[in-house]
Amino acid sequence: MGSNPACPTTAAGPPGPAVVFLRPGSTPAAGATGPSGLVGPPRPLPAEYLVETVRDRIGRTVRTLLSGDGEARRPTADAEDPGLFGPDSVTWVVHADPAMLVGGRRSLLYQTLHPLAMAGVAQHSQYREDPLGRLRRTGEFVGMTTYGTRAEADAAIRVVRAVPARVRGTARDGRIYDARAPHLVAWVHCTEVDSFLTAFQRYGRVALAPDEADQYVAEMAVVGEALGGVDLPRSTAALAARLADYEPELAVDRDTLAAVRFLLNPPLPLAVRPSHAVLAAAAVELLPPAARRRFWLPPTPVTDLLLVRPAARALLATLGWALDPLVTGPEAPAPDRPAA
Repeated sequence: MGSNPACPTTAAGPPGPAVVFLRPGSTPAAGATGPSGLVGPPRPLPAEYLVETVRDRIGRTVRTLLSGDGEARRPTADAEDPGLFGPDSVTWVVHADPAMLVGGRRSLLYQTLHPLAMAGVAQHSQYREDPLGRLRRTGEFVGMTTYGTRAEADAAIRVVRAVPARVRGTARDGRIYDARAPHLVAWVHCTEVDSFLTAFQRYGRVALAPDEADQYVAEMAVVGEALGGVDLPRSTAALAARLADYEPELAVDRDTLAAVRFLLNPPLPLAVRPSHAVLAAAAVELLPPAARRRFWLPPTPVTDLLLVRPAARALLATLGWALDPLVTGPEAPAPDRPAA
């Protein structure tokens, strides 16, 4: 998933979770017939009403931040037109999980380490002026390419591919960059897929088996190649090897540090800043050790184990509850093995 709106080399915006969709097959609650014979929703008990009010308010707040209007949407892909992946894909399960909120932040942080990708952000992006707008556009892209029909997915890809044509220039070190370069597209794609998968394996409702993780990487290569990537990884081993190949190219400069400071402390509404702080801490904890060292973010294993992980799990569980049955995709399969 990621110019790709997740791509830091474009002005389209950072990666983030998909637009919130109604779970496939779910329907609004059926009406009940009262003594008057009129049909209407059943009257909840006061305690139930309070719980549902809180749930609805949290859900609408999250959906407003991610999609702008607070309303849930049904996936338009189905058995007859499965889109790029279809209901039986691993991608539908991964992208339905609130863990995407951690994976998206990790991806953005990770991507800033490539100087040419970061040059595109510094010179062409307006993320400082409109951070939520960029997040929403990215959510639309991920949502349409995951849960949309083939026509909707193709249309979203065409829009995104038009953006990098304007994202080119000269980096601080004098090198010429072009966001359409397959090497940069592959960097953004690999960091994004690795981040979503890593976050899901740590915080998802159920961990993927090794073959399922490989399938997710292979499925996501379809989107990456449609955006201009070439010979993208199709297994977790190949993904790790490709990211290792980029290591000699990575560096930190003033633009990188400015972007990282912004990502860790963006100008969000006061009400959501505590939640963002938890998600950002969880994202930092999942970064590769080499990336943390470059950012001067030393490992804090005790804090991560005793504070960050429990806080992130509690927050994501709350968000999952608030968005259920209005979730970002299909219901996760019943766990047949311990969760990660």
